[in-house]
Amino acid sequence: MLSRTATSLYWLGRYVERADFLARLVEATLRLDVLSTRSAGEDAWRTALAVSETTEAFAAGDAELTREEVVHFLLASSTHPGSILRCLAMARDNARAVRTALSREAWQAINGAWLIFDQRMGRLDPTATLAVVDAVKAETRGFEGAVHRMLRNKTTSFIRLGQAVERTDNTARLLDVKYHILLPEGERVGGTVDRDQWTTILQTVSAVTAFRWLYTDGLNPTNVIDLLLSRAELPRSLAASTEETVAALTALARASGTQGEADRMARTRQARVARTRTGDVIAAGLHQHLRALIVENAHLHDAIGRQFKFH
Repeated sequence: MLSRTATSLYWLGRYVERADFLARLVEATLRLDVLSTRSAGEDAWRTALAVSETTEAFAAGDAELTREEVVHFLLASSTHPGSILRCLAMARDNARAVRTALSREAWQAINGAWLIFDQRMGRLDPTATLAVVDAVKAETRGFEGAVHRMLRNKTTSFIRLGQAVERTDNTARLLDVKYHILLPEGERVGGTVDRDQWTTILQTVSAVTAFRWLYTDGLNPTNVIDLLLSRAELPRSLAASTEETVAALTALARASGTQGEADRMARTRQARVARTRTGDVIAAGLHQHLRALIVENAHLHDAIGRQFKFH
């Protein structure tokens, strides 16, 4: 496989996964701001920018920190490269470059997601915003399903690798949301608002039912953190994402007969994540643990690029 083809497939996986994450982030923030018992207000949207690392880019546009402006910035900005619109446009460009390697269903899902934004979008009210993010999530899930039904070869392995690397980064950032969000004055840890915030995080990764199956002692922060850190049964957990990264690299090694730096890094990380205990992470500092994981994931991304000679 040509290196430019591998590059397009890998980034196709990353951009689709990133668009899905941003849709979930917008949904979670909107629920915290509008649908919670007590609105998180401006702090919620400041948090969304911080988690997506777009605070400076947003400030450069001189827009006010309001729900309408941040939603438009993250959802449909044509100038910000990290918006859902731009992510889907980049995914579509990469898919077009490898169109013959994709199934008809996979291409239609990518094209369908991009067509959601085919017409210029204005500022949306909460109901319209939720409708758009639901449509984006439906198309990205359709793409993922189509990839799983494709021939298991280098094409699907590179897409899965991109998705797994991106999902590791996204889940770490999403879990870190709670570090950035301060409880409103007068609210206590474990109170109604605190529970709303943790529940919203579970809703964002479609894990409310899974949480109830795996934990019988009710909603508490330690269990939510444990689910997203250590439970490989949950596809969006960090444990599952690190396993998927190793699996995709192993499949590529079998197909090519070679292994390299990225394989070693991924296996070392997987072994460490498997040994990680939630209580130890909380005691040492969850925020610091997640930030270190995000940095390590970026180094793994660079190693993958070197190993497969990405352009």
